[in-house]
Amino acid sequence: MKITELAIPDVRLIEPTRHPDARGLFCETYNHEQLAEAGVVTEFVQDNHSISQTAGTIRGLHYQAPPFAQDKLVRVIRGAIFDVAVDIRKVSQTYGRHVSSTLSAGNWLQLFVPTGFAHGFCTLEPETEVIYKVSAPYAPEHDFGLFWDDPELGIDWPVKSGQAVLSDRDKVLPGLASIASPF
Repeated sequence: MKITELAIPDVRLIEPTRHPDARGLFCETYNHEQLAEAGVVTEFVQDNHSISQTAGTIRGLHYQAPPFAQDKLVRVIRGAIFDVAVDIRKVSQTYGRHVSSTLSAGNWLQLFVPTGFAHGFCTLEPETEVIYKVSAPYAPEHDFGLFWDDPELGIDWPVKSGQAVLSDRDKVLPGLASIASPF
């Protein structure tokens, strides 16, 4: 397993080792010990699975406040996504900055997003399936978000504002300047 720090070092890109042979392929997609050796120490308590029908679907940017803040380990099992983590830790030198990566069923990459980050993604292909582990259960009263296309964030999304497929909730999330970050 190869674990790489991104421009914001707390967010990690993870490339599992694949073992192809005549039968197909075997891959260990999660290894607690190897992640811990790389400084990713968390206990995952829930797996989530989303299916997005069309390319250009935006999910996010979401986060949960303490005591239900979530670390996430995101991977794609069908299709592809443009995955984004925005630093919303008030005391961080990278507050308001983001990192992104393309995750796909073909490249097997995963993204570790720690607490203190808003997370979201845009589907790049129809029928995209995303599975992600979280370190705290879903808690609706602690669930918040940022507007995905806030100009202050400067995210170069692969879809234009008028063409994105969004939930009603995600259409009205506040911008960065309007949130009271709990981190």
